[in-house]
Amino acid sequence: MTDCRGDGRSVSRIMVVDDHPMWRDGVARDLGERGFEVAATAVDGAAALRIIAAVRPDVVLMDLHFGSEGPSGAETTRCIIDSWPDIKVLVLSASGAHADVLAAVQAGASGYLMKSASLDELVEAVRRTAEGDAVFTAGLAGLLLGEYRRMARDRDRESDMPRLTERETEVLRQVATGHTARQIADALVISHRTVENHVQSTLRKLQLHNRVELARYAIEHGLTQ
Repeated sequence: MTDCRGDGRSVSRIMVVDDHPMWRDGVARDLGERGFEVAATAVDGAAALRIIAAVRPDVVLMDLHFGSEGPSGAETTRCIIDSWPDIKVLVLSASGAHADVLAAVQAGASGYLMKSASLDELVEAVRRTAEGDAVFTAGLAGLLLGEYRRMARDRDRESDMPRLTERETEVLRQVATGHTARQIADALVISHRTVENHVQSTLRKLQLHNRVELARYAIEHGLTQ
């Protein structure tokens, strides 16, 4: 991360990967004007993988489908996460197809945002992704949760799950749908500190490392209301 802006928040380094020049340049410009540092842009997954080690962004905004041959956005995401696990990938796609959302999350993306999102929604999604949250366009989280509930029933994983308290399970369900700690605290009428304590306790029990992994675990095991 680079130095700080006047509001005291560190500036996230961003990489934008998209094969449409006007869209790619427009997103890069808009994020730059909102205080992010756009470290690089790339025309497709192959180009992104060639330059990512040199620029080491905090967040990669990844399209899913490129006109050129080479790895898809999901395949590129998997390569990035496998090679640089500290880099977070936020998919920014025109597609809301079930298979595309599922492929992106399975590849390790931290979230999925539709290109129809407003600039304010994009800025907030990038900020939250950099902070470690799982972020989804409204409606896509429900689609994803439904699919993983079906998969969980098919695999019957419930008997293998570590024991969580009722409150830890409630917090986990909220994390899975992309809520912030503050939103969870308000919904459950508990303090922000208590939410964080439950999150840390659950991470230890499940032997996970961050909120993105926690959200993915909850979704995969059908821990939703």
